[in-house]
Amino acid sequence: MHLRATRESEIQDDYSWLEEFMETAWSDRWEAERDAGIAHAIEKDFGLVSELHSAATALVDDGSGSWKCELPVYGGRPVYHPSHGQPPFVLLTAAEVREAADFLATASFDALWATAGAEIAAPYRGWDEAEVKDIYLGYHAGLGAFYGHAASTGHAVIKAFWY
Repeated sequence: MHLRATRESEIQDDYSWLEEFMETAWSDRWEAERDAGIAHAIEKDFGLVSELHSAATALVDDGSGSWKCELPVYGGRPVYHPSHGQPPFVLLTAAEVREAADFLATASFDALWATAGAEIAAPYRGWDEAEVKDIYLGYHAGLGAFYGHAASTGHAVIKAFWY
């Protein structure tokens, strides 16, 4: 999963444009954009990161919808390939980016891990659980920093799921 923050007004709601924009960002500018805080990536574990964040619904279920746990990974509006033969790009508005940043800033990683950690760690048989926990703490913190920076600049986010 490759995430790229940009001004909402610059995003074109067109699969071809998104594909070119994200491919160029990934192949030509990835390191510089990551270092500038406008790009982030989780290579293969993003589904489990989403499961970790989904544990928030078990922690707080007051009916207010205040936990936007789906936004950091899978949340947003998909833009599909014309043939539906490729994964969609997913767009988060600047408002949704702020909601994702707020969720990541307020959701306790330790509480999420206590709720979902055993399930998250299950595919890592033979690994030390503390090591797996540290990996997911890094994912959570990295997403928090990325979304926090994007929210502070009023940016929207484009997500690409490269397989």
